[in-house]
Amino acid sequence: MFEVELVLPLKKKKKHAEMGFYFSTETWTLLVAFITLAVVYVCWPFATFKKMGVPGPTPIPFLGTMLAYKKGFTVFDENCFKKYGKTWGIFDGRQPVLCITDPAMIKTVLIKECYSLFTNRRNFRLNGELYDAVSIAEDDQWRRIRSVLSPSFTSGRLKEMFSIMKHHSANLLGSMKKKADKDEPLEMKEFFGPYSMDVVTSTAFSVDIDSLNNPSDPFVTNIKKMLKFDLFNPVFLIIGLSDHEILSQAMIFLFAGYETSSSSLSFLAYNLAMNPHIMKRLQEEVDSTFPNKGPVEYQALMEMEYLDGVINESLRLYPIAPRLERVAKATVEINGLVIPKDMVVMVPTWTLHRDPDLWPEPEENCIGMRFALVMMRLALVEILQRYSFSVCKETEIPLEMDIQGLLMPKRPIQLKLEARS
Repeated sequence: MFEVELVLPLKKKKKHAEMGFYFSTETWTLLVAFITLAVVYVCWPFATFKKMGVPGPTPIPFLGTMLAYKKGFTVFDENCFKKYGKTWGIFDGRQPVLCITDPAMIKTVLIKECYSLFTNRRNFRLNGELYDAVSIAEDDQWRRIRSVLSPSFTSGRLKEMFSIMKHHSANLLGSMKKKADKDEPLEMKEFFGPYSMDVVTSTAFSVDIDSLNNPSDPFVTNIKKMLKFDLFNPVFLIIGLSDHEILSQAMIFLFAGYETSSSSLSFLAYNLAMNPHIMKRLQEEVDSTFPNKGPVEYQALMEMEYLDGVINESLRLYPIAPRLERVAKATVEINGLVIPKDMVVMVPTWTLHRDPDLWPEPEENCIGMRFALVMMRLALVEILQRYSFSVCKETEIPLEMDIQGLLMPKRPIQLKLEARS
């Protein structure tokens, strides 16, 4: 009796196990249909560029061509440009992305049809509370916010902010002098980062955190204080925006102003150190514009032509945004190429700026560019009045770029400052 009871459960378990491995015909049919539909759904967009007659790397299911990003956007874009020419197609997952480097097409997308067909950037829906920032808002909301913000960056407004910038450029010079006097290499971002942060927070938030002289104070401990900005400050006296929209623009100015300006200044210092003959000619313009290390004045600073050319050339070589994107709001034909609705159109600026067939580089436009350029000009001129940048044993030559979104070196740029005789 005991043996019978033991054998029966074993037979039952074996029968259940066999049932687990064998499905009915209907179940198999549904499973195959599901897998087929999934594959069709994932791979359906992959025929987009073949229909358009646009070449490009072969995508794989689910990932598209994103595996090639492991070496960074700039390397991937350069390789595609060399292999496929001025126009090619890639896939971010299922999303087709049309890459263009033809100046005429770029001008149509970024300028001529910007307000009609290519107003919006790609939205990954991961913006959190910054959903209404000027760099993320779409269509009519973007137009309204930009039109309200634009007067904050006129020459008159920038001139009003100039004395605030000079206060922080003096702090920058004093901080750099301490290192220069000891003949120690300077990590450029350690100085230009706090300088940019101090200028942005002072002009936009009316708060002087003085991060140059207090580097040990983390930004996080000041975030609440910085958000308590004065709505009647000249920059934020912007009628027509909600409180949330004002807050979003403030945070975008803060983050964008800090990273872009500090990185641009770091690359600029590196380029001058690597090209001392260019730096010498620039210093001659500085000395003739402001003799005897005289105080820097706004109007004369803005009229320095060689300085303008040096900054533009550095931005060409090291564009902080290695890619620009827009999304087509409707199907449109540009230079004989039909671009379907919802297509992401991408301009690989890093690759574009290194195309030997193009000169000068295509026009780019940023609402805060004038503000950033004044801040950069001022810092550079006041440094070059007294010092020269030079490479040292700690300087990495050539620079290796990081693979993250914004363009920045993988390791900090380190240079020395040599006092001018």
